[in-house]
Amino acid sequence: MSAAAVEHPCDDEPETLLETANRLMEQLPGHRVEIIGGLVTVAPPPDGPHAKALTTLMVPFLSAGLHGEESNVLQGIGLWLPSGPEDYVIPDLAIVDADFDEHLIEINCYDPACFRLVLEVTSGNYQTDLRHKVAAYAQAKIPVYVIVDRKHGRVHVLTDPLPAGYDRHEVYAPGQQAPLPTSIGAELSLDVDEIVRAGSPKR
Repeated sequence: MSAAAVEHPCDDEPETLLETANRLMEQLPGHRVEIIGGLVTVAPPPDGPHAKALTTLMVPFLSAGLHGEESNVLQGIGLWLPSGPEDYVIPDLAIVDADFDEHLIEINCYDPACFRLVLEVTSGNYQTDLRHKVAAYAQAKIPVYVIVDRKHGRVHVLTDPLPAGYDRHEVYAPGQQAPLPTSIGAELSLDVDEIVRAGSPKR
């Protein structure tokens, strides 16, 4: 999901980033508020095709048995980031270890060590998902990061995290299958055409 940066209000005693995030969540119901690299970002509520793409994506994960005793397929679960003392994100979709609830850190966010895969479906400001979150997820050592780039009709699969990004970055177009590493707990590929069509708004 895309996001826009937010400035801090000017007070005698500046509020913390988490206080800013909490205030914005109260003021903007339905918006997604995150802190990435010490910067508060706000994403508007997703549109219908965004939600449809997520549902379409869940089908192969569920069919592969990834929502069961060893792992769970979850939408909108918080991920605590090591990039800053208050950094966190809320990926659109994630595959996590089944015992993820034992790894709660703070404000409903969980240790990145229990995440096998995170996935984002882009909205208006797609650069957040394609740039800022690439660095953030790599630094958190998330093994697999999948991006559904609705603007360009592509699916990105990033693997092998490094301190500043991912060592492998494969891009798949409609008509192709996007294979995912078996490290997620199953062998499967994503149908790029089906996902891109689901996420495309009606013209």
